[in-house]
Amino acid sequence: MKRIISCGLFFAVALPLLALPRIKDNQVTLEFVAKQAEQRARKPFHSPKGDLPDFLRNLTYDSYREIEFRHEKALWAYEKRPFQVEFFHPGYLYQEPVHFNEFTLTDAQPIRFVQDFFDYRQLHMPQEVPANTGYAGFRILHPLNTSNKWDELGSFLGASYFRLLGAGQSYGISARGLALDCGGTDRPEEFPLWTDWWLGKPQPTDKPLRLYAIMDSVSCVGAYKFLIQPGETTVAEVEAVVYFREEDLIHAVDPLHKPLATLGMAPLTSMFWFGENSERKFTDYRPEVHDSDGLLMHLDGDEMLWRPLDNGTVMRHQKFAAKHLHGFGLLQRDRNFNSYQDLFNPYQSVPSLWVVPNGPNWEDGEIHLVELSTQYEGMDNVVAFWNPADKPKPMQPFRFSYTLYWTRETDMSLSSNKVVSTRVGVDPSSPGQHQFVVDWDIPTLSSDDVPPRAEDSCSTNGVITETQVYRNHAAKTWRVILKMEPKAGNKDPVDLRCTLKDGNGMVGETWTYLWSPP
Repeated sequence: MKRIISCGLFFAVALPLLALPRIKDNQVTLEFVAKQAEQRARKPFHSPKGDLPDFLRNLTYDSYREIEFRHEKALWAYEKRPFQVEFFHPGYLYQEPVHFNEFTLTDAQPIRFVQDFFDYRQLHMPQEVPANTGYAGFRILHPLNTSNKWDELGSFLGASYFRLLGAGQSYGISARGLALDCGGTDRPEEFPLWTDWWLGKPQPTDKPLRLYAIMDSVSCVGAYKFLIQPGETTVAEVEAVVYFREEDLIHAVDPLHKPLATLGMAPLTSMFWFGENSERKFTDYRPEVHDSDGLLMHLDGDEMLWRPLDNGTVMRHQKFAAKHLHGFGLLQRDRNFNSYQDLFNPYQSVPSLWVVPNGPNWEDGEIHLVELSTQYEGMDNVVAFWNPADKPKPMQPFRFSYTLYWTRETDMSLSSNKVVSTRVGVDPSSPGQHQFVVDWDIPTLSSDDVPPRAEDSCSTNGVITETQVYRNHAAKTWRVILKMEPKAGNKDPVDLRCTLKDGNGMVGETWTYLWSPP
């Protein structure tokens, strides 16, 4: 258990200020941060990597592992606050230093880099780290699972990535501030960076933690507000104002830069190596290895669309047109340890991440799903995001907000009558055909009811040859066995859909799948 020491003088002693002006009588708000973002957007992007001393940039994997934050030095550890913050050391892979401030209702002050915050163990640093260097990122601590233990609630580390946890959860899926040109084949992806943070000093009775940040990139600068509410499902309310730079400022840094093709709002990043639906097999003792097993989309008309994930031999980029989006997310539905058999990576405990849009710029656009090919579980190879139809104009404030739910659905339900499994294989009686075996859990339809009917379709490069509906008495689900034959010579993915209906219309989620030839 991390040690808590009560001392009200900790901040004044351990966090001396830089020689910078303090912000007095000026409340830190999203508009305050947005003004700074707007001013920065009027100048070309400056990479913070150039500000990092060479001896930190040259740290190796082994030397960086020697460095550990001293838990007793955590921000607010000497006060009775519901949250604490620990910082990550800059260097090695984390070469873009991030600068921090602490704020109250009327005051803000910078937090300098303090070398004494870290235990370097056997590592000898060739020189002192300058006080204005900044940190690589930070982690948030909170008594999440028990009242007498400080658990890791989340972390913000690397580019614009962040991860949060609810009670009883383990790290898996990540979120990002923005994803720019993700999944493109004619241009590289652009990765914005968190560069500045304002950490709201919580009162002893505060429930949420309040944070503000600046996100910077070649194309744009954004101001972000986070309200993080821990719980069985941890909820993060996100509000952003983004300014896109003029083309001449962008080309001053990157002369080959192309206009943005996709603007990924609320991007989610996860890992899928293989699962019960995978035809591409790997030599591994575990039945399944993934942090998420499907993309769920709540579309207009109350339709719920479920798209199981897969790991193909090449990158796949699929788009789902949507108006009046209600929500989307990458989910981990399989919560059974027997499906994973992994004692060291508890995939059954990782959170699903659900996005609920709020405010403007969610009315018309597309949900994108990018699946990169991977040979191992160490790569986050799945990205999902919203791409708005109307793109922002240079230097016009582009505002949007959304809520993130980090959940195992133990205290909330994202969908009813859901698809619970997808299995894929070759039809043994006809090797040219592929079988898709899909189970729906529909509690309102028992085995005594008239079976629902399956309505299916597929893209023109394939033909559905047979569809049958059965009652799966062992699992108390409804099973559809769908057979599909790709057209001769086809080398492209085949898009399939199936919906269960009765006399009153749809009785469950719409299952959709993108089958790729081996």
